[in-house]
Amino acid sequence: MKIVIASGKGGTGKSTIIANLAYALMETRDVVLVDCDVEEPNLHLFYPAPSNDLPVTVAVPEIDLTRCTFCGECGAFCRYGALTILKDRHLFLPELCHSCGGCRLVCPTGAIHDLRRKIGIIQCRAPAPMLTLITGVLQEGEVMAPPVIKMAKRLAEGHPLILYDASPGIACPVIETLDGADFCLFVTESTPFGLHDLMLAVSVAEELGIPAGVVINRSDGEDEEITRFCSDHSIPILMTIPFDRQVAAVQNAGGLITRDLPEWKQRFAKLFQKIVSYLEEKQ
Repeated sequence: MKIVIASGKGGTGKSTIIANLAYALMETRDVVLVDCDVEEPNLHLFYPAPSNDLPVTVAVPEIDLTRCTFCGECGAFCRYGALTILKDRHLFLPELCHSCGGCRLVCPTGAIHDLRRKIGIIQCRAPAPMLTLITGVLQEGEVMAPPVIKMAKRLAEGHPLILYDASPGIACPVIETLDGADFCLFVTESTPFGLHDLMLAVSVAEELGIPAGVVINRSDGEDEEITRFCSDHSIPILMTIPFDRQVAAVQNAGGLITRDLPEWKQRFAKLFQKIVSYLEEKQ
């Protein structure tokens, strides 16, 4: 089972939810956590352990100037502005390259070949006997998050239960994380911004045909608009976490409420069972 925990905006508590869900389940089943928020990964802060690092590389073009005629075919093909051919030289911006290989294919003289360029790393940890943490880390200054996410997901393939922590928003990193998922759990909050961005995120899941549920975090008890929206879109609200001082104290100290407040461990285990039951009903 592949479950993505996502949110339309940052700061809703998405990483907190997935970290606590993993803790509630890891005593009874093997769990793999995949941190796909590769620009700001933070699950390792909840589960510190030594890591085995693997490089993530992408193919970029290298032009053989002894064969290049500066015809401009490769630059004309590139839709991302990564490659510009001038009268007697070329300008290549590797950060903009999408590694499609099209420039190599259209070159009439075969002057372009692929060169591997490092854009990030994957960190693999085993913080508990039945828990594996795979963290994607995008290198500073890089903008192409999907290749890092794709490799992190590939390393997790084959495990019975995989929890993916997606980036906030609805951009390409989120789409890459959602690809192939069985269920998406959206974390939101009872604010106008929370509702607005939840609407955007839900529209993405609907477009991709992925079943979804909602967790309302830091609820002030005035959740009517969130509840109405979820009802209109047939999306179940699977958990509500109150705006509680005791919960906030644990979270602000970097702790897990499923570990420090035992009653929450049962609630998160029940959350997982609700997801399983919902998917069984959908089949």
